[in-house]
Amino acid sequence: MIAVDTNLLVYAHREDSSFHEKALSCITNLAEGRSSWGIPWPCIHEFFSIVTHPRIYDPPSPIESAIDQIAAWFESPRLVLLSETQDYWSILEPIINSSRISGPMIHDAHIASLCIQYGVTELLTADRDFGRFNDLKTRNPLVS
Repeated sequence: MIAVDTNLLVYAHREDSSFHEKALSCITNLAEGRSSWGIPWPCIHEFFSIVTHPRIYDPPSPIESAIDQIAAWFESPRLVLLSETQDYWSILEPIINSSRISGPMIHDAHIASLCIQYGVTELLTADRDFGRFNDLKTRNPLVS
C-alpha cells in the first residue's frame, strides 16, 4: 500500500501551489486506482490546520472547502485511514530510540509508525525529514 503525507494533500487542494497539478494528478491516480492507498489520520488533521490557517495562506481555504476536500478523499473505495492500534507503541518506541528524535519531530515519527504498522510500502512526501526512519521507504513524486 502507498500512503500520502500532508504536503501532497495540501498541494493537491491548493490551486495556488506551484506543485498543484503534479500533486493533484498523484492523488487522483491513487484515489481512482485499483490498489489500496492510505492517509494517516494525523495528515488529515494537519491538512485541515494548514489550508485553513490565515497566517499560512492568504486567503485560507474556507472551512467548508477543506471539509469537502476531505470528504472527497474519503469517497475513494480503496482508501485506508491509518490510525493507532493496540500495538502502536511497540512500533513507535523503537523508532524514537533508533532515530534519536525529540520535541516536534515526534509528529513525523507518528506518521512513520502508522505507515509501518499498516505495512505501507512507500510514503509519498516532499518532506526529506522522513529519511531518518530507516524502516520506511519514501518517494517525492513532485520531482523527476
